[in-house]
Amino acid sequence: MAAGIQYIIRLHMQREVVPFRQLVELVDNLGGDIIALDLVRAEDEQTVRDLTVVMPSPDHLIQLEDALEQLPGTSIENVSDRTFLMHLGGKIEIHPRIQVKTRADLSHVYTPNVARVVEAIAQDPSKAFQLTMKRNTVAIVTDGTAILGLGHLGPKAALPVMEGKSVLFKWLGQVDAVPICLDTTDTNEIIDTVVRIAPAFGGINLEDIAAPRCFEIEEALTKKLDIPVFHDDQHGTAIVILAGLLNAARVVGKELKDLRVVVSGIGAAGTAATDLLLEAGVTDIVGYDREGPLLRTREYPHRPSWNRYAARTNPHLRDGSLHDLMKGADVFIGVSTGNLLTVEDVEAMAPDPILFVMANPDPEIQPELVQAKVRVLATGRSDYPNQINNVLCFPGLFRGLLDSRARSITTRMKLKAAEAIASVVRPEELSAEYIIPSVFNKEVALRVAQAVSRAAEEEGVARRATSSLH
Repeated sequence: MAAGIQYIIRLHMQREVVPFRQLVELVDNLGGDIIALDLVRAEDEQTVRDLTVVMPSPDHLIQLEDALEQLPGTSIENVSDRTFLMHLGGKIEIHPRIQVKTRADLSHVYTPNVARVVEAIAQDPSKAFQLTMKRNTVAIVTDGTAILGLGHLGPKAALPVMEGKSVLFKWLGQVDAVPICLDTTDTNEIIDTVVRIAPAFGGINLEDIAAPRCFEIEEALTKKLDIPVFHDDQHGTAIVILAGLLNAARVVGKELKDLRVVVSGIGAAGTAATDLLLEAGVTDIVGYDREGPLLRTREYPHRPSWNRYAARTNPHLRDGSLHDLMKGADVFIGVSTGNLLTVEDVEAMAPDPILFVMANPDPEIQPELVQAKVRVLATGRSDYPNQINNVLCFPGLFRGLLDSRARSITTRMKLKAAEAIASVVRPEELSAEYIIPSVFNKEVALRVAQAVSRAAEEEGVARRATSSLH
């Protein structure tokens, strides 16, 4: 199938005038694919059909529309973008868990009898976890400053992403998630706002907040709140990277402690991934960004987080270009920008190299250029094997946090979550093309939830024993 955008074109076609092969030729000549030609209704002189196509770009669609209008006996009623159709009216809504059918039902759900529940929670606030939505609800908080790979587009533009994440929370983890898109980029205002809305939620998922403010926001909220705060762009990415690397190292027969790793892109994801890899036992990591490799012998006054990063990485003070750093490296982890690497960079790596090129939509190097030169290759895209995707982490992670009513998130929980994701790939299945499970594998969320809730109990941050639940 051609990569591109899926459209639905509603056509009025005179009977026996337009053969199907003409449609195929038109679409194929423009680099597209026909997915379906569905009958909507049949009339005396014509049929109405929905032609579903994938086209390389909107410009190619315009060319196809022009070509279809020129076909004898054919006219276009309308054209729909399937992605936009799925977003019409939003992707989430609220449904009550109970039904109100009688006056008695109403009296229990609302006044007067709800007052008894209010008083019970006032006397013992922990009962909010039992008697309200707090037990199963997460706030997804964003300011719209780092939306996907698109940048700072604002809170309204962020809402479709947050809605989509809410769908995934429910589908994979049975967690209710509410998008909270804040119309401010002021760090203190974001912190204060989240603190004020926190009583209704069992956890806070920070999303698409630009670095370095995301570090300060997460740190402050973790200190102020008694519910877990998780910045998915940092820690979700880090957990899935570690899961993939655990299995990649098994494929190539190397120990984590022996790996020499280059991380490109020292923002939210790169910093968190490095932290977690260090905790997992990797000892030799060099971070690379716009100013070159980060070194503890340099000062970065404009990025204090880089000073902290440099202090705990690059033990051998490796310097030079990215090509210099790649010489002899076992692993490259890219969370930076597309087309950064060359084939020569990859060829300079150690035997059996591991390449995680996760920039979207264009990886740090096109996989086709180096598939024969690396042992294990992973990307952030769904159209290549080994997709490193946060969806493997956050539904199960928050399921475990909510089940255990955890007060916070610990490093041990993150490590156990990564191990749980990696464990879904059974030893007999493990290969260079399969180091990470599919996002559609629902066993992932279950295993992550179990691992996280057990870790919460072992770390002493759980308010509820979960051993009886699993």
